[in-house]
Amino acid sequence: MNYFTTNSSLPWLILLLPLTSAAVITLFTRRSKSWSAAISVVAVLGSFICSCLVFVRLDISAPEFTWLDIRGTLQVPIGFVLDDLSRLMLLIVSGVGSIIHIYSLGYMRDDAGESRYFAALSLFMLAMLGIVLANNFVMLFIFWELVGFTSYVLIGHWFDRDAAAEAGKKAFITTRIGDFGFMIGILMIWIASGSLVFDDIIAHLSKITSNPAYLTVAVLLIFCGAVGKSAQFPLHVWLPDAMEGPTPVSALIHAATMVAAGVYLLVRVAFLIQASQTALLVIAWIGTITALLGGLIATQQSDIKKILAYSTMSQLGYMIMAVGLTSNEAAMFHLFTHAFFKALLFLAAGSIIVSLHHEQNIWRMGGLSRNLKLTFATFFVGALALIGCPPFSGFFSKDAILALAYQNNSAIFAVGLTTAFLTAFYVSRAIVVVFFGKPRTDLARAGKESPAVMTAPLIILAVFSFIAGFPVFARNFLVVPREKEVAVIVPALAMAALIVGSGAAIWLYRKRDRDPLSIGVIRNRLYFDEFYEWLIDSTQELLARVAAFFDRWVIDGGAVRGLSGATFGFGSLLRLFQVGNLQAYAFLFGLGIVAIIYFTIFH
Repeated sequence: MNYFTTNSSLPWLILLLPLTSAAVITLFTRRSKSWSAAISVVAVLGSFICSCLVFVRLDISAPEFTWLDIRGTLQVPIGFVLDDLSRLMLLIVSGVGSIIHIYSLGYMRDDAGESRYFAALSLFMLAMLGIVLANNFVMLFIFWELVGFTSYVLIGHWFDRDAAAEAGKKAFITTRIGDFGFMIGILMIWIASGSLVFDDIIAHLSKITSNPAYLTVAVLLIFCGAVGKSAQFPLHVWLPDAMEGPTPVSALIHAATMVAAGVYLLVRVAFLIQASQTALLVIAWIGTITALLGGLIATQQSDIKKILAYSTMSQLGYMIMAVGLTSNEAAMFHLFTHAFFKALLFLAAGSIIVSLHHEQNIWRMGGLSRNLKLTFATFFVGALALIGCPPFSGFFSKDAILALAYQNNSAIFAVGLTTAFLTAFYVSRAIVVVFFGKPRTDLARAGKESPAVMTAPLIILAVFSFIAGFPVFARNFLVVPREKEVAVIVPALAMAALIVGSGAAIWLYRKRDRDPLSIGVIRNRLYFDEFYEWLIDSTQELLARVAAFFDRWVIDGGAVRGLSGATFGFGSLLRLFQVGNLQAYAFLFGLGIVAIIYFTIFH
């Protein structure tokens, strides 16, 4: 029987092309950097073309195969979900991924590990596309873990640098904490519903919702996976350190792929999340707190990539907030626009870094708008989209989330508006310090525009950063229903936050050679890393003390010494009967006979 047709093979090609690329590069072309790069780029472009066909043709489907069938108790298929959500995510992941691959041709051209880089990049694309297509929890979790592994490889690409190696380990270990909770949540859903396939779980949803406490715990455990992958408080600490990897990796991880996987997961299992009001409230507040923390810490960072990293953390907080406020459409709308303008900002930052020979400190830049005109123009477009300036794409998607918060929770709206002010402040600060004023170093004075292979992707992303919020592109997103009052007040307050934040940054940072605003607690990232280091050390010391106590008093004192003492005491008791007197032995024998007769007759 022919399971495959031209239509049904397209979803498989989306996955098999990057898988084949990773295999060919690893096995055959490692020594040829040019061939490895070409194979990887062609593969991701092929996946993008197939994704476009899947997006526009609604008749496309893929056959499902049984993978595991354990006596009817556990059935796991290999199957794809091709609804509007997955079609959109396929387009975002493969599209932005293709642009980053092309950009990498210029950024990594002199890197000795270029083949290894492109092999890992292809494997990463396979993992992300697999998450999007999976129709069950097991497939999703396998690809989820593959994303974790490949991100570890990419972040630690320059493993000969201690900082990069440590950053890779930190990202891997931190996200595993969230994934452990995710795994337990999956097991709880399986125990309650008897299935791991999304459609089957929906059909048996009443089995889970009948126990609200059980449902809430399971949902929050699944949410732990999103907290780790999407760098939400309190597992956000890995994201800024991930900047030790190559800048295209930063763009790939922070734009439309790895960190967006957490948001996609929550939207995919919204049928579970929206059944628990407690879980929704927790999710909304975790996103709100993360948005505020990210924006606050970004205001004091000097590394241009870390500013954008904390910005990503903050914007992801907005998306998680929207999920908690029961609007998957608003969350996905912001994910859609954010994919373009954040990828643009990271790649533009990479162009700056290359032109300054890998200098990343904004206080060693200045005046770059003169020599890097195209990079400046595209960075500026991305910045306007990020701060929500109309008519750029970020304005529409962020406004949808703020309007949602205004209608549902005034406290969350107040924090979200404060975050919008902080966003305008730190983005304007970066623009003023990096592009205006006098060059602060010789590198800044001699900076030159990047080659066309790097600037062309910037132009493409700049165009989409501008138009992605227009109705013709955002028609798949349901705009938050709002009253006339809300439609006026929310945009007005958002614009006020933008103007005040940008104005304050321009006034404070223009013509400055050093940061006039120095807040140690914020500059040191609120000491989260130090707190976790202390917590880990304290926990290790406590566990060591408990283990020592158990070993000394339970094993040695209780088991070993107690058993030996009991044996010795029992032996001493037996010695009392060995008196060497025949009359005593006869008496004991008779006593035993009497006892046997007694128990035989009366019991």
